[in-house]
This record gives sequence, structure tokens and C-alpha cells, in this order.
Amino acid sequence: MVQRQFPNPVELLELMKFKKPELDGRKRRLEGALTIDDLRLIAKRRTPKAAFDYTDGAAEGELSLTRARQAFQDVEFHPGILRPAPTVDTSVEILGGPSALPFGIAPTGFTRLMQTEGETAGAGAAAAAGIPFTLSTLGTTSIEGVKAANPHGRNWFQLYVMRDREISYELTRRAAASGFDTLQFTVDTPVAGARLRDKRNGFSIPPQLTLGTIINAIPRPWWWYDFLTTPKLEFASLSTTGGTVGELLDAAMDPTISYDDLAVIRDIWPGKIVIKGVQNVEDSVRLRDAGVDGIVLSNHGGRQLDRAPIPFHLLPEVRKAVGDDFTVMIDTGIMNGADIVAAVALGADFTLIGRAYLYGLMAGGRQGVDRTIAILRSEIERTMRLLGVASLAELEPAHVTQLTRLVPVARSAAEARVH
Repeated sequence: MVQRQFPNPVELLELMKFKKPELDGRKRRLEGALTIDDLRLIAKRRTPKAAFDYTDGAAEGELSLTRARQAFQDVEFHPGILRPAPTVDTSVEILGGPSALPFGIAPTGFTRLMQTEGETAGAGAAAAAGIPFTLSTLGTTSIEGVKAANPHGRNWFQLYVMRDREISYELTRRAAASGFDTLQFTVDTPVAGARLRDKRNGFSIPPQLTLGTIINAIPRPWWWYDFLTTPKLEFASLSTTGGTVGELLDAAMDPTISYDDLAVIRDIWPGKIVIKGVQNVEDSVRLRDAGVDGIVLSNHGGRQLDRAPIPFHLLPEVRKAVGDDFTVMIDTGIMNGADIVAAVALGADFTLIGRAYLYGLMAGGRQGVDRTIAILRSEIERTMRLLGVASLAELEPAHVTQLTRLVPVARSAAEARVH
């Protein structure tokens, strides 16, 4: 028989804890974001549709992006037991310098479109976290502006080879003069991918006011206030600013880019050079033999060739082919610190985050980027502890199984020789 009694008011008071309300709306919503997906939902609420879709979307049917994210979800971890890891070391040496975490911020174009602080928020947050920041050729903050935002940290520059080669050469020289230590030579954009969300939204740089954008702006006045009361949104390194994204890229990029261009840039650039946009084993080996400092396995976040290879699936085979001493990095689809841990376990020296950073930026400016980094850091540390590893160097392929949904159809020996 359960004995019951009237509640004791003193005991009730001991159970009741009142949290002091947070009056700062930005701080309140960011503290409530526990995952990158949470930041994405906040970003979607606060950002006009065209700008959000430009960030969130990919090419054509968006299969490459969906598959890349699914590949990380289809991971099975294999933890070790009775291996205490009360503290974990998340630091790495990458391309001749340190990083406090095994990821850096990837290059993103038109970044001030998402939120007016743009690249300065990303560079400042990267500096505070002790990780590299990468500025895009299509950035909306100048090379010198990023250096000012991250004066003592590691800045990297992403380079497109333009039809007017001298533009690319001059950007390379400026980045070197500003102390950027690594160049990401991007090779997967001879022409623009078909980004259908942008076409359907009538998205252009700078944004054009239409009846649709005005209606969409009504619940988001803060974005338009920032847009209309801050310096004009334009490319910091390019003079052409008008048109759709596809038109801008097709006008600027050159489909004749080749190894000859790589040789010229290598002669100009004094620091480390990595090739971004590598999507097969053969090119990985060829680039290693050509003497570059590393590669980034990437399908451009699914924004170029839809149905492109999944970088995370390529990783083990590429690592085996190029050996342990060659730098291999990876991007596309990373939305959780566990994704980063899995990539390192399967052979990645480093990873890059793009959309995850931009979701934080749209959700809360610089503070939102800080929140992105804090979430990923927490997820990395927790995953490592649960696996029973105290440092990234202890991660190995045995910690991870890639579960497969998409199994290639077997090819005949004759077909395989053709490829």
C-alpha cells in the first residue's frame, strides 16, 4: 500500500528552479540551437527565400548533396571499451601550420548576401577558434579586409582561373602579399552548374526588388534593413556584379583550364597549394606526382555536376592510392562533428565546412558562426570520448564502417580497361 501525504511546500520550493529569462533575442535563439540542423531552421526563418535557397540548394535534382549527407549518416562507429579518454586533443598540423580543430571554414561566394557581416564574421570566428578561414574569389570582402579581421590567424585563398588570366594572377599576388599561407586552386567549375532554385527564384547579384521579394521581405525586415543600410553588396575582387549566378560564373570561368594553368599559378604562389574539386583516384595520384601539397576531395557541395561521386565514399580508396604522407582533405555534406571524426578515421587529414558555417552566419552573424564552431567542437569531443580515443591520431579505419545504400553495378573487364 502506497502511503500518501499532502505535499510539503518547503519541499516543493526545493524542486522549483526558475531560470533567469534571456532578454537578448539573438543570444536566446542561438543558445537554443543544439545542432547544425537547428541553426539551419533559424536561418531559414530569418533569411529571404532567394538568399537562403542560394545557400541551401545544389545543382539540378540536388542528388549529389543528398547522397553526400546520407553517406555520413550511413556510418557505423566501433567504440573501444575500458579506454578512458577524460580529455581529448582535437588539434592537428595541416599544410605546415596548426589548427585547434580538424576542420576549417570553406570558401563561399556572395557571403554578405546571407548576412551583412559576411566573411569578416567567418574570419573573426575562425581566429577565435584557432582554425583556418578560406576566402573565395567570389567573396564580398576583400583579401585585405579578411586579413584585418584575422590578422594573426591562418588565412587561405580559393582561386578560380578566369577567362582573363591576369585577374587570377593579380588575386594570387595580393593574397600572397597579405600573408595568406595556402591557395586552394579550384578545378571543378569550368562552367556553372544548373542551380534550379536560383533560376526559379529569379536570384541575381545584387538582389533585385520584385513583387515576390517584397512580399517575402515583410516578415524579415531586419535582413532588408541590414542590406539597405550597409555598403553595397558586390564582389570585392571582381568588377562584374550584375546578373544571375550562372551568368556571372559562365562569363568569368574558363572551360579550357588545364595543368598549364596550374604550372603558372605555382610559379606565382609562394605558399602551399592544394587542388580543390578532385573526384577520382586517378587524378589524386596524378596530382600527388605533380608535386602539389595536397588535394580536397569535393564535388563543390553538390552545386556543379549532379550525380557526382560522393567524396566521403572516395576517401578510403584515395588514401590507399596516394599513401599516408600526402595531404588529403574533404568537404561536402558535413553537418555534424561525428561526420568529421568519421572522415579523419578513414584517412582525411582535414575537413572543410561550408553550409554549416553559413547557417550559423544567417542565424546570428558572428555569434552564429561561433555557435556553429562550438556545436561541431562539442560533437567531435563527445564522439572521440565515446569511441575511447584521446587524440585524432588514434582514429583509424577500424573505428568506422561505411554502410552502403548505392552499390555500383559491376562492369566487365573490357569496360573497366576503357576507364
